[in-house]
Amino acid sequence: MGFTVNPRPMSPRQFASFGLLLLAAARLQGLVVDSSISAVTVYSDRAQVTRSAPVAIAKPGTVELEFTGLPLNLNEQSLRVTGSGTAKVSILDVSSRNEHLSTATNERFRALEEELAGYAREQRRLDDREKLHNEQQAYLGQIRAASVAAQPEGQKRPDVEEWTRLLAFNSEQLTALTASRQQLADEREALQRKVDLAQRQLNELRGNRGKTVKRVIVRIDAASAGDLALNLGYTLPGAAWMPTYDTRLNTEARAVNLSYFGLVRNGTGEDWSNVTLTLSTARPNLGGGAPEIAPWFVDVYQPRPAPAARAQAMNEEADAFARKKSAIGSADKGFGTGNVLALLDAPAAPAVFAAEQAQAHVDASLTSATFKLSAPVSLRSDNSSQKVPIASFTLPAKLQYQATPKLRETAFLAAYVTNSSEYPLLPGVSNIFLDDSFIASGHLKTVMPGEKFDLALGADESVAIKRRLVNRFSETVGLTSKTQRITYEIALTLTNNRKSTERLVLTEVLPVSRNEKIEVSLLTPASREVGTKEAPKELTREEDGKLVWRIDLKAGEKRELTLKFQVEHPVDLPVVGLE
Repeated sequence: MGFTVNPRPMSPRQFASFGLLLLAAARLQGLVVDSSISAVTVYSDRAQVTRSAPVAIAKPGTVELEFTGLPLNLNEQSLRVTGSGTAKVSILDVSSRNEHLSTATNERFRALEEELAGYAREQRRLDDREKLHNEQQAYLGQIRAASVAAQPEGQKRPDVEEWTRLLAFNSEQLTALTASRQQLADEREALQRKVDLAQRQLNELRGNRGKTVKRVIVRIDAASAGDLALNLGYTLPGAAWMPTYDTRLNTEARAVNLSYFGLVRNGTGEDWSNVTLTLSTARPNLGGGAPEIAPWFVDVYQPRPAPAARAQAMNEEADAFARKKSAIGSADKGFGTGNVLALLDAPAAPAVFAAEQAQAHVDASLTSATFKLSAPVSLRSDNSSQKVPIASFTLPAKLQYQATPKLRETAFLAAYVTNSSEYPLLPGVSNIFLDDSFIASGHLKTVMPGEKFDLALGADESVAIKRRLVNRFSETVGLTSKTQRITYEIALTLTNNRKSTERLVLTEVLPVSRNEKIEVSLLTPASREVGTKEAPKELTREEDGKLVWRIDLKAGEKRELTLKFQVEHPVDLPVVGLE
């Protein structure tokens, strides 16, 4: 028993109606959730965003939950879904697709236009009230002018009682009119705020029309009805943060108060409003491990073949490929177009992904840490920077002055600090304060917990240094072989004007001979008073001719130092570098 099917095609109207029915059926299966950004983790070159959405599951079954209007540049491979609640569900899979906003915003666009039209009508009503106020004030002015004008001959002038009633009436009307004008001004101000807000939203929609965004679809299988708190996570480029510091030295306490901040920039395309912000020092762009190094081959140089030889080799390769293809075609004889179409028509098995629960990742290495801020943060996606506090702690400091009088007769204060906090300090700009005075801006290097670092705190005139060339004497000595001898004598004056003992590290330099015929001798201080790096003394001679004094100057102490040395070389030997 057979039957016949009429293959009559659908009309365009029927086809459109059928498409709308399919679209409506698909939309019934999907539930657009109202989500908001709840948490953001910012790295040096990206942001990890978490969106939260409350969902009510009405009955068991498979449900599609849709997150709309997401940035187009989100990393699809980073999509991650978690959830918890009274509804028992399994997360089946998550997918995404592009969505054009030209039609999606039409309804909101029309609603805003109608809202602005209503505000325009309200504005006209306020204008009518203001016009009435002006007329009332003009009328009161006419009454007042008539009351004081000269009366016509034979007309009785108002008595005191009538004047009193007239003044009371005028005062009452003016008071009421003033209050009404103030109320009108308040209503105008409130109306203008509504107009500005609606106009900004309308302009934003106009700018977004034609824009493409992401729609993320989460498919879940609900075993029971109930509430579900759903979280969607993804990464976005365009966000970054960098550390900055306020370093304040308390000279009396000999301690450094270090305020740790993060300069956060948001250019992701999404505004962050009252989000839980975490700053991470991890660098995901470097990957998880060290890169593999390629072998370094060394071979005998092989000259490239001439053009004719290359062409012949290419023809031989083409002939070999054609022979191979012919052999394959003979072996697969009978595998025709029909078989290919049959394979293309075969339905593919739908992919089912097991739900992966998010795990908190704790990086216990010494080179990374995460800073979860204590207060919510709001930051617009306009690529501007916002300074957020990370931590503040006090570190004991060892202070000392450093000076190189030959280059500059100034003592510079430095603090030597150990990072006894649990925070790794990343490279960043440091604003340096000495007590309550801003000194300079410097750069802080990477300092891990337990590591030592130093802070340059700028010049301090309370420790005075003077350097003077007392004598430079040149003479020729020797009877047979003439030798040129140059003697230098330098005086250094150090004064501590502070009310406490201060350590001063003073550096001078002796000439360093690069020729055995040039001899350099230190005369004062004597060699027995000079130490080495292995056995340091108050004056230590280090490499490259450096002489370093480490002196503890008492409060108000003034001290004189003398440096005397000589350089000898043959008269006929030209020498460069002498002053």
